[in-house]
Amino acid sequence: MTTLTQSLSTTRTRLVPTVFAMMLGVALIALTGHVQAAALHDAAHDVRHATGFPCH
Repeated sequence: MTTLTQSLSTTRTRLVPTVFAMMLGVALIALTGHVQAAALHDAAHDVRHATGFPCH
């Protein structure tokens, strides 16, 4: 009985981060789908420069 309880607990522990990541990904895609292209470009452009990656 103890093994079964530990197995279910481990499965639930792994499931929560997976579901959260999937929901975050879907929300991110949905939100970026409604933003104007220029706003996305400007945001990505600023992040590239802030992290030191060239973009030109």
